[in-house]
Amino acid sequence: MDAQLPVRLALWLRARGHEAIHTKELPQGNRIADSDIARLADRDSRVVITKDADFVESFLVRGVPAKLLLISTGNITNPQLEALFARNESTILTELTTNAFIELDRTTLTVRA
Repeated sequence: MDAQLPVRLALWLRARGHEAIHTKELPQGNRIADSDIARLADRDSRVVITKDADFVESFLVRGVPAKLLLISTGNITNPQLEALFARNESTILTELTTNAFIELDRTTLTVRA
């Protein structure tokens, strides 16, 4: 999970049984390069969850990271973000089994690639 998202979301995902890691938990913390985040995610077959459009460009141009969940909510409170994930959790999991890039905004989950 990228630095632009709250650590609280990683904790919420772990409480739901998902293996989530926030950049703050990595040795380089939030200073880790996007390319290193993508490399680690691909190595461990993880999904990069981000608000950062740089990951979208990397995905579209180089196919890295292999799995991407873009959060396009703009500013949102932590409880609202958790509620959004709760409402869409099963669909996110289903879509990521067959699709590489999905986008979640406040009202819609869109398969991008």
